[in-house]
Amino acid sequence: MARSRGERILVVDVGGTHVKAAFTADGAPTVRFPSGPTMTARQMARRLKEGLRGTVFDRVSIGYPGVVRHGAIVGEPPHLGRGWVGFDFARALGKPTRVVNDAAMQALGSYRGGSMLFLGLGAGLGSAMIVDGKLQPMELGHLPGRKGKVYEDSVGELARRRLGRKRWQKEVFRVVETLSAALEPDYVVLGGGNVRRLRRLPPRTFRGNNRHAFAGGIELWRDAGPAPVRARRPRAIGKR
Repeated sequence: MARSRGERILVVDVGGTHVKAAFTADGAPTVRFPSGPTMTARQMARRLKEGLRGTVFDRVSIGYPGVVRHGAIVGEPPHLGRGWVGFDFARALGKPTRVVNDAAMQALGSYRGGSMLFLGLGAGLGSAMIVDGKLQPMELGHLPGRKGKVYEDSVGELARRRLGRKRWQKEVFRVVETLSAALEPDYVVLGGGNVRRLRRLPPRTFRGNNRHAFAGGIELWRDAGPAPVRARRPRAIGKR
């Protein structure tokens, strides 16, 4: 059953430097504020509610930069504060909420059919795969690579700074080739903030965009039923 027409979905992209929230697939931000290594889940929810005061919406999608299993956060984020595991976002925001790994959310917004491997180039290496419309979040960046390092050690932000653009790009090509050979996708999408630093792309690879995460957040609710109705009109945050 598809979601009801006219429902407003708030999509929240939680990053290591900023939190962005939007209602449209193009990611035009309604709320934007800094995050950083001390921001807790409770602080993020409070800042979000402050920015949304008086705004009406029906559902929430959250892209989280860490491990999410069956819609629940199971690991604290490496680049944010603590208190994310077990935090009840639906209760804090007062709306039905779905949480997914941020790379998986961007993958959903980038998908164009068939089998797609998504790799997000950012602080680390986000990853997900979609086969015939079925999403499978992954943690490929933590697989062991060369010289005792994991893949994100070779293509993450620290590696880019250490290696320089040319050597870093070569490492990106190597990782894409290796993972493509193992998983055999029809095509690869490279997303994340650092994809813009690549001057060319590997074969059968397409350039993604962080804005696609917002389309993915809307897609998360495609097969949901109508949102619960507690009153004649949706209640706006900050109003009683």
